[in-house]
Amino acid sequence: MVSLAPTAADRPDALPTDRLFASGRARPGIAPGLRDVPDRRNLFAVVSVWFQITGGWVVAGQLRHPLVGIAVVLWVGRCISLIFLLNHESVHALLFSRRRFNDAVGRYLLAAPVFLSYEGYRDAHLAHHKDELGPGEPDMGLYAGYPTTWARFANRVRRDALGRSGSKQLRLLLGGRRSLIARVAAANVLVALAAWAATGAWWAWLIVWLLPWATVWQVINRLRAIAEHAGLEPGDDRRLNCHVVRQTWLPGQVLVPFKSGYHLAHHVDTSIPWTKLETLNTELVDAGWITSTITHRSYRALWRYLVTGARPTATAS
Repeated sequence: MVSLAPTAADRPDALPTDRLFASGRARPGIAPGLRDVPDRRNLFAVVSVWFQITGGWVVAGQLRHPLVGIAVVLWVGRCISLIFLLNHESVHALLFSRRRFNDAVGRYLLAAPVFLSYEGYRDAHLAHHKDELGPGEPDMGLYAGYPTTWARFANRVRRDALGRSGSKQLRLLLGGRRSLIARVAAANVLVALAAWAATGAWWAWLIVWLLPWATVWQVINRLRAIAEHAGLEPGDDRRLNCHVVRQTWLPGQVLVPFKSGYHLAHHVDTSIPWTKLETLNTELVDAGWITSTITHRSYRALWRYLVTGARPTATAS
């Protein structure tokens, strides 16, 4: 399989500097509060995402129009992406500074409602960071097989959009521990009751929660995952493991919220919360470590590269 990782010529040996260590991690004192966990901002984010979800449900219940229903399914799928990324912060112990509170919010308010084992995801995700794209990579199924063809790429997205990937995940969940099944079931009973109260329909959970999770969210998750690591290779240089994409407003609202588009910066230093990833990214660009030759101008251009191998570049930012 052809590697889509940048060549040695595209990876200048620009580190260390007086602001960054050789690994790319920031030296102490280069930015105030770089590693401070933003408790209040994250509390607002958690409350906000559930407010956005219930708000969408209320609109659906009030208007009761098929086009509004479709819009709400898309909206809730996007909100589930927000939940997933807040849970990602939690498994890195970056959601709240009090560890017990951090884990409780992640376990019960973020992971369980979206049919996810908090402990299982944490273990798998930390293994991902420990052996990026190596033999111990738990997510290799998402990243392998690139470059591909448009037909195969479309078929993978189609499976997600039709709910096949979601149904597979539910079957795996039902084969898990009873305590996990009970936790997920309890969380979804509460979600179902909230959806019923907001819409006036007892069956609303199926349409405004399970459906967007099983379809829209699965598509978003795949597109983001392959934009992070597809077609790359293991190595100590994180530029071999992570794609770099110029960040713009719309993807930041739907595909890569909470600054998750600065994924290379996250892999360089996993102790930095989402609010400061752009700061570290800027430091890496200013140091000359992230260059325009490894920066894709958009996610659309990156997906084209994953199929064709033809990569336009953009000015790193």
